Amino acid sequence: MPQTAASPVAQKIPHTVVIHDETMVDNWFYLRDRTHPATIPYLNAENEFTDGIMQPTAELETKIYDEMVGRIQETDSSVPVRYGGFEYYTRTENGKQYPIHCRRPVPGGAEQILLDCNAMAEGHQYFSLAYDLVSPDSNLLAFAVDNDGSEVYTLRFKNLITGDMLADEIPNVYYGGAWADNTNFFYTTLDETKRPYRLWRHQLGTGTPDSLVYEETDGKFNISVERCRSGKFLLLGIDSHATSEARFLATSTPAGEFQVLRPRIQDVEYYAEHQGGFFWVRTDEDAINFRLLRAPDNDPSVWTDILPHREDVSIEGLDGFRDHLVVLERANGLKQLRVADTRCGFDSHVVAFDEPAYTVFPEGNEEYETTKLRFLYTSLVTPRSVYDYDMNTRERELKKRYAVLGGYDPANYISERIFATATDGVQVPISLVYRRGMQRDGGNPLYLYGYGSYGIITEPAFSSERISLLDRGWIFAMAHIRGSGDLGRQWYEDGKLLHKKNTFTDFIACAERLIAEKHTSADRLAIAGGSAGGLLMGAVMNLRPDLFHTVVAHVPFVDVVNTMLDETLPLTIAEYEEWGNPNERPSFDYMRSYAPYENVRRTAYPNVLVTAGLNDPRVSYWEPAKWVAKLRDMKTDSNVIVLRTNMGAGHGGPSGRYSRLKEKAFEYAFLLTR
Repeated sequence: MPQTAASPVAQKIPHTVVIHDETMVDNWFYLRDRTHPATIPYLNAENEFTDGIMQPTAELETKIYDEMVGRIQETDSSVPVRYGGFEYYTRTENGKQYPIHCRRPVPGGAEQILLDCNAMAEGHQYFSLAYDLVSPDSNLLAFAVDNDGSEVYTLRFKNLITGDMLADEIPNVYYGGAWADNTNFFYTTLDETKRPYRLWRHQLGTGTPDSLVYEETDGKFNISVERCRSGKFLLLGIDSHATSEARFLATSTPAGEFQVLRPRIQDVEYYAEHQGGFFWVRTDEDAINFRLLRAPDNDPSVWTDILPHREDVSIEGLDGFRDHLVVLERANGLKQLRVADTRCGFDSHVVAFDEPAYTVFPEGNEEYETTKLRFLYTSLVTPRSVYDYDMNTRERELKKRYAVLGGYDPANYISERIFATATDGVQVPISLVYRRGMQRDGGNPLYLYGYGSYGIITEPAFSSERISLLDRGWIFAMAHIRGSGDLGRQWYEDGKLLHKKNTFTDFIACAERLIAEKHTSADRLAIAGGSAGGLLMGAVMNLRPDLFHTVVAHVPFVDVVNTMLDETLPLTIAEYEEWGNPNERPSFDYMRSYAPYENVRRTAYPNVLVTAGLNDPRVSYWEPAKWVAKLRDMKTDSNVIVLRTNMGAGHGGPSGRYSRLKEKAFEYAFLLTR
């Protein structure tokens, strides 16, 4: 469907900046100001244009949405989690957008609704729950809510004995909080750039002002707080993209001072867990893939090496139980669980899994005094499956496999992993899933997903929505490119800062391999990514616009140079360790050479679907808006570009489960009709 004459045109108002003797002219800089008389009308015009372009696909969109809804068990319940004499679970009800958080006494009793998120969301376009944390005596609930997608939360408390809400209400809080005891709750607040930088202690029922416990003055660092599963300590995490520090406080002395576990060293990361009378630490000091240390909790100055650094295995996390420590590792790009019995040294084994591409996550492990590890297992063909694993007997029990209705049979689909050769000879993995019987003749439409930043893993997980593409003859592929942590820490380091272009050329190599092997062809290839993955989309579009037929960029971080020059924006200073500081000439020149917005040129571009959130604190709405305006101004083709801005949400898009499915159906309808 060709772009029409009715395409919105954002007016040009040149804005000039000189930096490093370079003159930068930005014709759409004014879109940063949502009070500018042209900004909101432009966003509304884009939304109206998108609605018009997509009107002929309305029937298809509805069909896809109905398919997606038809695959989920709308009235369902999670596997109960045991904690403090109760079983906690969430359940959903047919037609309702949000979960209902519940508990019931063990060994049996009536259900108690803790939070009905549907009732809490009434009257709001958006609803998000950052956390819901029960006090150690099970009598109080702390929870934090966001109603506009800004990721700025309000903290509230509920008496679970009476069901009454307490008067205590604290605004401007962020993710993560922790009970020290049944009275003292610790939480973090945000500065003007939305950086969590202060830790506070709130004493319920006393009426006393909250105590400022810690303030991080270095703008590169964020802070977080958690209660160890052992219940003995609170841990304060202080993290940048390259450096971290942990501090600890005994829960028995909540008014005390957090103590430094190991002094902060620039460009050294370490993360702590408490188990069995020890602090366990994974650190990348002299160990790019991390090594494991421990120290007695009564004398954390004496450290002992437990697991040495390994070139082929990285350590990604730790989970402590009374007699066991679970080490989350990654080998050959796949997650694995190493279970160690710590009663007699460190006797460990690895939990085995069989599929060529899968992922596994420990979840729902609230109890410390247990031999059972609960984990979620999934793959590109296996739906989410919850297991209990006995760490002594090594037996596993399937507690629940989430239903995929409509006759889904994993045997009808094939998952595999292949490799592409990057420009420097590095082998880049690609995970694939497709319907059995697929012919490799170049005629298959293919959806290639990529991210490749911050060391975030591209996990090969199941998606029931994806079946709507697979059953229409599509192949789904994930590019495990550098900049991610998919193959360990070095994989991440080789795709950041002055190596960032490896991320883009790796993705192009994956696309070329898929075409060369006749999985698809350039005129049947769609690519997609969001946030920093949206930067990836913009960069590869500029490098190889001929290689892709359609591009989906969700909340794309495309205005890299201008954003990283503005220290008043959320994330900017902290992100210097990821992208570089453009106030320094080498970083400025390198960043400017790949930044999608800076490098839009007069050429033919693919079809493009772009999304944005007006309240997005991570990628400001104006980045995708400016990018679309510039693409429209420069492109020489008649392909379709549409921008949809969610005027009441943020980075994650709409919050309700049905709204999310409608968003995905909209994307798939766009792809299918191109």
